[in-house]
Amino acid sequence: VQLQACGGGLVQPGGSLRLSCAASGRTFSNYDMGWFRQAPGKEREFVAAISWSGGSIYYADSVKGRFTISRDNAKNTVYLQMNSLKPEDTAVYYCAATGYGIMNLKDGYWGQGTLVTVSS
Repeated sequence: VQLQACGGGLVQPGGSLRLSCAASGRTFSNYDMGWFRQAPGKEREFVAAISWSGGSIYYADSVKGRFTISRDNAKNTVYLQMNSLKPEDTAVYYCAATGYGIMNLKDGYWGQGTLVTVSS
């Protein structure tokens, strides 16, 4: 499956952005999806994940209550709505997909990343 992430940009602290990740090549609805991020000088970290049906959703503690992951299987797209952004949210955001369970997202397919910069 091929993944194309977009929606990043420069936003002020407290602002919002919505990232999108469009999938192609396989049956999107069969895949669990997730978002990860990598800040400069840091390792890639988990942000959020959603099961193939949308019935199970998980968030990192650092984004819980501020970010919302969702998916539209008809559009082969997963979204990450990011509200109340903080400078520490600055990172390259990657989407990932796996057909082997959310716990195996890191070993699945990856998109190219989209840069989010939170700064005044």
